[in-house]
Amino acid sequence: MEAKKINPDFSDLNPETFLNHFDEIKHKAKPLGEVLEELEVKATDELKPPKIAWKQGNGPDSPILGTLGNFSLIIGKAKSRKSFFINIAVSAVLKNDLLLNQFRGCLPNDKKQVLYFDTEQSKYHVQLALKRICRQIDVKIPEDLNTYHLRSKNPAERLAIIEHAIYNTSNLGFVVIDGIKDLVTSINDEAEATMIASKLLKWTEEKEIHIVTVLHQNKSDNNARGHIGTELINKSETVLSVTKNEQDKDISIVEAQLCRNKEPEPFAFEINEDGLPIIAEDFELRTETRKNKFDILDLEHFKIYQILTEIYSKGENFTYSELVIQIKIAYKNQFKNKLGTNRAKELVTYCKNNNWLIQDKPKAPYTLGKFKEDESISF
Repeated sequence: MEAKKINPDFSDLNPETFLNHFDEIKHKAKPLGEVLEELEVKATDELKPPKIAWKQGNGPDSPILGTLGNFSLIIGKAKSRKSFFINIAVSAVLKNDLLLNQFRGCLPNDKKQVLYFDTEQSKYHVQLALKRICRQIDVKIPEDLNTYHLRSKNPAERLAIIEHAIYNTSNLGFVVIDGIKDLVTSINDEAEATMIASKLLKWTEEKEIHIVTVLHQNKSDNNARGHIGTELINKSETVLSVTKNEQDKDISIVEAQLCRNKEPEPFAFEINEDGLPIIAEDFELRTETRKNKFDILDLEHFKIYQILTEIYSKGENFTYSELVIQIKIAYKNQFKNKLGTNRAKELVTYCKNNNWLIQDKPKAPYTLGKFKEDESISF
């Protein structure tokens, strides 16, 4: 019986029909003996390792986050900033150089094209994400990126559209599917979960690309949702989780849950005043209580004021952003250690509250105030 042809505009398509007939072969299949011979792996085969799509760091032994021919999974609870992390991933591969001093895109010259599919957000909010990527890499129009919003389509249509784009985009190397659950009608349908995982494996191998997929975690635990979550975790090259830090909700932590390659180091990011994700430089995984950890505000007051006097030996006044940078430099000079941006900002507030820094009016530059050792300190 001849396979049913799919209408290119998907007007007569429903999810059940699509899932039943999408992969029907339109011509006689090869004999299984020939297929088996093609699939055999021999010890004498000269096979090269997969090409790297993106990695953490800039060295030859840096942890690999994704390779061509495989797919990875990003999991996290709602509003954990998974989509902002996706912005980082897309920006890194488009930049094809070190981004945020943490990530490097490594796509080969013939694999520079990137596809970005969002299944949940409106066209307006997808464009906001696209504009963030443009600002992150300082490019007005990224020629190697095509971005699509699929919210108005049904699961079968989304799946068909994505497959069509993958097989009809030249020089494709990297694909993002932000909302993989929206390609199925039920996250707990085992057949659909197996079908999606099989699709990802087929697309990545046949087109030699890397696909990043995004899936929510359960509200009650940290497991990826449904049968589709279990299936994707089992087949992924890398599984990364994105969670909000309990002590500071402005910071999101990214950790490897499963990894076939060298495990990447945990890291954290936050959103700056321009709405762009940046590395939270002062973040440390909290293996100790805050009580036992070093706090710059616990320094003796005269040592804090010494930091300020070093800064103001270079000028009479500084803007807020200049002051934050100068505090980080002065702290490193005096204590031979790194101070993160958030802690530097906190120190500005602390010193301003105690009149060691003077600001005549909002947004005005800061000048150095007087220090009295016996004055009452408040914060």
